[in-house]
Amino acid sequence: MLTISHAILHAFDFDTGNCMLSEHELDMDEKLVKSYVRRHLRRCVGSDQNMHGEFAENSGFAEELSLYLGHQTHFIDLSKQIAQFFWETLRKCDDLVQADLLVADFEESAEAPKGDATEEEIEKSYSGETTRRFAVILLPRSQTFMHSIEHPSGGAFNEIVRHDATLPNPSSRVNTYVLVDCKTLALDYSDKLRTVAEAEVWIMQNLLLKCSREPSCREVMETVQEIVTEVAEAGNVSVVQAVSQAKAAMTHAANIEERMEPAAIGQQVFEEEPRLAERYEELVRDRELPEEVVVKPASARRLAKNHKIRTDTGVDITFPSEMSTNPDYLSFDYEQDGSMTITIRKVRSIENR
Repeated sequence: MLTISHAILHAFDFDTGNCMLSEHELDMDEKLVKSYVRRHLRRCVGSDQNMHGEFAENSGFAEELSLYLGHQTHFIDLSKQIAQFFWETLRKCDDLVQADLLVADFEESAEAPKGDATEEEIEKSYSGETTRRFAVILLPRSQTFMHSIEHPSGGAFNEIVRHDATLPNPSSRVNTYVLVDCKTLALDYSDKLRTVAEAEVWIMQNLLLKCSREPSCREVMETVQEIVTEVAEAGNVSVVQAVSQAKAAMTHAANIEERMEPAAIGQQVFEEEPRLAERYEELVRDRELPEEVVVKPASARRLAKNHKIRTDTGVDITFPSEMSTNPDYLSFDYEQDGSMTITIRKVRSIENR
């Protein structure tokens, strides 16, 4: 279950120069408000694009958050400090985007829901120990077009007008936020490179949080695939098989342990080619990949469960990554003329898609 203790929304209007700081928290008894905030929090918590980090010793944000967690600062006061920082920083950006700021203090259980579930089913699916998090989420407003009904003399007149105060749908991804584990102060965050006075800055990482940066599981998995591709091409082995085997290995590791060791993936893929395995390890060190990264099964399914290829003859094929290791179902054979034959076996039915 995801329980929200506190939540507040601060509004920015850069066109008029108004920073509207709320003096009251959002009413979590309102079903629509509660659902909206929860869905955004869940998307942020479950995102495979979350980078990880730790506060630097001179982080003012960490100091202020510690005062709040120690009951020396009120939630609304802390949220207003954070909102004031974003207001002053964002208004200086060259690529200015209208946005509002959501700040929340919430708890969630360790186990996430699976599949497409209703709000009630999601609540029932959570169990286990809870984790308390402090969230700061920048909600970019989108431009929408609405009808405007005027009543001049002679009858009603309907016009089309642009409206700039629309919050993002709860199903939409946001790209600037931080989730702080209130017990360990570990950080999961997403950031966007912005331009301030012609200089590129990371607002979350370098200005607000002052924290370290470890790559997200998505970045690590994509980098592993890039390295496998590079090694396979140089070693004159099948890139298709090597990459699909790497995906299968990453998915298996996520399903079994919910974590992955990038170095171990290459050992599995190039098990019969020690020279290539050694080269893979060198590239992993050069790219400075972490020794281990947390990968949720749901993330692995999204990123690595299937492998897609396109032939030079225009044929697209999508197959489960693990199938590349089983020649009883799928095989890639090289002909003397340099072409390749792809064989799919044990097919009992075919559907048009």
